[in-house]
Amino acid sequence: MKRRNPIGAIIYLVILVLLLSTLLGQFGRTGEEALSYAQVVEIFRSEDVKEFTLSAEGVLTMELHSSSEPVFAEIGDVDLFHADLDDLIDSQYEAGILKDYNYLPEDTSFNWLSVVPYIILGVFMLVVMVIAIRRAGGGQNSMAKFTRANARMGTGGRKVTFADVAGADEEKEELQEVVEFLRDPARFTRLGARIPKGILLVGPPGTGKTLLARAVAGEADVGFLSISGSDFVEMYVGVGASRVRDLFEQAKKQAPAIVFIDEIDAVGRRRGAGLGGGHDEREQTLNQLLVEMDGFGKNEGVIVMAATNRKDILDPALLRPGRFDRQIYVGAPDWKGRREILKVHAKDKPLAEDADLERLAKATTGFTGADLENLLNEAALLAAREKKDAICGADLEEAMLKVIAGPEKRSRAVSEHARKLTAIHEAGHAVAMYHLPTHDPVHQITIIPRGGAGGMTISLPEDDRSYASRNEMFERIVSLLGGRVAEQLFLEDISTGASNDIERATELARDMVMRYGMSETLGPVNYGSDSEVFLGRDYEKTRSYSEASAGRIDEEVKHLIDRAYEKCGEILREHEDRVRSVSAYLLEHETMDAETFKTYMQ
Repeated sequence: MKRRNPIGAIIYLVILVLLLSTLLGQFGRTGEEALSYAQVVEIFRSEDVKEFTLSAEGVLTMELHSSSEPVFAEIGDVDLFHADLDDLIDSQYEAGILKDYNYLPEDTSFNWLSVVPYIILGVFMLVVMVIAIRRAGGGQNSMAKFTRANARMGTGGRKVTFADVAGADEEKEELQEVVEFLRDPARFTRLGARIPKGILLVGPPGTGKTLLARAVAGEADVGFLSISGSDFVEMYVGVGASRVRDLFEQAKKQAPAIVFIDEIDAVGRRRGAGLGGGHDEREQTLNQLLVEMDGFGKNEGVIVMAATNRKDILDPALLRPGRFDRQIYVGAPDWKGRREILKVHAKDKPLAEDADLERLAKATTGFTGADLENLLNEAALLAAREKKDAICGADLEEAMLKVIAGPEKRSRAVSEHARKLTAIHEAGHAVAMYHLPTHDPVHQITIIPRGGAGGMTISLPEDDRSYASRNEMFERIVSLLGGRVAEQLFLEDISTGASNDIERATELARDMVMRYGMSETLGPVNYGSDSEVFLGRDYEKTRSYSEASAGRIDEEVKHLIDRAYEKCGEILREHEDRVRSVSAYLLEHETMDAETFKTYMQ
């Protein structure tokens, strides 16, 4: 880290203080307000002037009989002053009212004080210009700094090893070969083996891709240069390519070393997808990266690691063998992995006896490592807010709900009619979920607003799933419509509270028909596309199905929603007493946990 020059800061401060003090001394008085000419005439006529002095420049200083403090005035026209008041001044002086007066001659000496502010201001501006020129460096030196790769050396803080990475056992096994090669390359080269030139870590945000790269560098104890993909891209063509060359030159000097490029999709997007053509700065940078990774030159002892969550938009030349030879998917951990991640992040946090990390791990399906770290941090903040000595189970539960749905908004004013509608709505969701065989069990029901929702029915899976069946997806649609059906059956009205439920149900039904081929009418045909539209490549492409097929898709989606709506109505009509009893409990207690809900449903 570059230190600032304290002498330069002191000089700036001294110049600023001198400038301000000079300006105040030149233009300031002692805080008195100058009198107007009319007030001056009135004071003379009231015979209140004891003594006065008038300079040739028109500055009038008067001492009054009625005040011990002198007063001042700026006389714009001194001749007018003499014409108006000379006779009155003479008569008052003869009468003894005016003790003394004096007219000062014009000051012909040069006043250096008046030009001091301008001198100081000029010197200050000159100093600023000199510093700006020095920092610019001028010419080639400045350009050399501009095209230099601003790679960060080291792992940024304490040493990270595989022991700090939990929930990614298979990923660590894949990377262990890289560590062993960096430690003892002869073991591999004598058998003709070649270590991968590039390793691409692919996965959703927050799954620990950057942490894995830091752990590889920590385990191998080699140089680690990290940079973001966006650091290469500049407005000027050629700068990014120069930074790529400089990055690999730095890595070769430190070999064996690891070059880690985070968010490589910022610079590695598919070529031909923009409007800049061959002179596009990003494409020039990508071309240079391709050459450095596998071109005519050799990068002995340099391994490139990169991370992205958008592999689908990367250029195919970047993914071929010889560049990123090995691609490792880093996904969300299973419940055992989540348990180990929670243990890692709970090392420095005191936990109460009822804080069950295994139960929390099973309840947080789909959470990534970053989500779990955030959850424990929120729990610690909640415990600290209530001045507890340790984090208890209730803190973990509330932190989980806060991460999923946002904080409670108990201060929001809610009318009794809105509370009743919300209670019926959430009871409809919960009862429908309970009577759907494949649906996740209800974890909590609340009519306390959270985030943007007026109420919430939270269901948590009992185990991890890698896929969903048609019956599971259909029953999911049924449960989403439970709130709207309950409003219609038991309140004989409907509200806007079901808008998000309907949107999610429609999206799920459309995915079943278009993506997963679960429609008996349309058959196992994929009518959707997950690919991103690239300007210049896919811009003029049309959808891959006809207008007739589009109509049949809409009909099939509507048919699915209608079936689910009817199924949900049958469940809620059959268990009307359960809906009403659950809603009554919610109106009284606002929140119902899983155990209480099961008791009411039996």
